[in-house]
Amino acid sequence: MNLPAADRQILRELARHYAEAAADPVNVERAGLWRRLNDLEPVRPLVWINEEPWNELNTDDELTLRCADPWARGQEWGLRARLYQWRHYPGDMVLDDHLACPMVIHNSGYGLGEQVDIARTDPTSGVVSRHFHRQIVEPADLAKIKMPIVSHDAEATQANFERLSEVYDGLLPVKITGLKHIWYTPWDELIRWWGVQEAMMDLVDRPDMVNEAVARCAASMNCGLDQMVAQNLLSPGADNTRVGSGGYGYCSDLPAAGFDPQHCRPSDNWGCSNAQIFSEVSAAMHWEFALRHDIDWLARWGLNYYGCCEPLDRKIEILRRIPRLRKISMNFKIDPERAADALGSDFAFSYKPNPAPLAEDHWRPEICQEELRRVLERTRGCRVEIILKDISTVRYEPRRLWQWAALASEIAQEFAP
Repeated sequence: MNLPAADRQILRELARHYAEAAADPVNVERAGLWRRLNDLEPVRPLVWINEEPWNELNTDDELTLRCADPWARGQEWGLRARLYQWRHYPGDMVLDDHLACPMVIHNSGYGLGEQVDIARTDPTSGVVSRHFHRQIVEPADLAKIKMPIVSHDAEATQANFERLSEVYDGLLPVKITGLKHIWYTPWDELIRWWGVQEAMMDLVDRPDMVNEAVARCAASMNCGLDQMVAQNLLSPGADNTRVGSGGYGYCSDLPAAGFDPQHCRPSDNWGCSNAQIFSEVSAAMHWEFALRHDIDWLARWGLNYYGCCEPLDRKIEILRRIPRLRKISMNFKIDPERAADALGSDFAFSYKPNPAPLAEDHWRPEICQEELRRVLERTRGCRVEIILKDISTVRYEPRRLWQWAALASEIAQEFAP
């Protein structure tokens, strides 16, 4: 590999700092807390931040890329971003003691991609407004949803492994990893092809067409998973792999009994699903047009996570039909007392706080403090993780994020059992 000497030096210096952070015993302590949470044991609320506005966070050039080679710049970004979070807003973040070399997997997917017009308010941000061009209008259009073709480029994977091992030799071990978690959310895709308003109206006007569309998406995803299993493309994810829209996957029940480290199965991992667009849809319609189609997929996994940023506090009873459901996600729009009564200690609760205060003209951390204390007081006795996500902006004041993490961690300690 003809990597410039300066780039190699930069990467190795960052890897040295990363290895030091990964060797900190606090990683083992935090991993144990996540395991207890996912095992449904009494534990203090756990805190983690993701989906942050990286374009606004570069303080003192900590995120400025200095490598010249494009591949090296990708490596540099990954290391700098993880070290930045570790220094400034770790919460209960856990670092791996190795670097992952993901398998080079190709997936043709559903055969449809979004066709959109985009409007931007900040040219440096990936957060944009979208106007979707409809691709599904009539029943005949459902044929556009295809079965995927999945393949593994073993030669490319090996080449990447050798390159990573050479650069980080003596600093960090490198491990080839397959897919540890798969985001299964058919409705996130359908609204892009169908149109939000049109899809919601068709729940009433053309229910058979909607059910056929969701069924085709489910069949496509299961077809893809069958190919992944046949080609041995899965890896165990009961570690610091993010599960669904929530926290880490550490738990005692995974991998499942009979696990073969050389052949990971879906039953050795977490599954997930949601239908965020159904926030205002009744429980009966949520079951009919979303959840019942998910069951075949969710039944394949060892444990399951459901939800994202929708208020599900009125729908827990239908969620109880999910096989081996372990964690449910809900956002700040719920009634926390109703959620706590419905969840009890049967499920872990992935709570999504309101990110809006971080975007205000003037930062008022007391608003965030009040929200967290109110929710944690009303969910006392539940197994709670606090996952701050969907952060569109901090108004180019990254210390807002740092302060949120500090106050959330402090408040979480107050609710330790």
